Amino acid sequence: MQLARVCGTVVATTITEGLQGVKLLIVQPLDRHLAPMGSTLVACDTVQAGPDDLVYYVNSREAALALDPWFVPVDASIVGIVDAV
Repeated sequence: MQLARVCGTVVATTITEGLQGVKLLIVQPLDRHLAPMGSTLVACDTVQAGPDDLVYYVNSREAALALDPWFVPVDASIVGIVDAV
C-alpha cells in the first residue's frame, strides 16, 4: 500500500466492462514525509474519496481484486482514506 493525495477526477467516454459506475481519480503518490513522489496516476475509487483526501492505494493484482467483479483491467485502486498520520 502507498500513500497518495487526490488531486482530480477523470471522465471516460468509453469504459471497459466491469468498470461501469466506478469513479476514476487522479492521485499524487507521496513519500513518508507526505512530499510528492513521482508522477500522478489514475486510480479506481472504492471508498468514495474526494478532492484533497489523503488516501492509500494498491497496485497491480491487488488493485484488480479491490473491485467487484474481480480481475477487471486496472493498475491502481484506492482502498482507504487516511484519517491521521
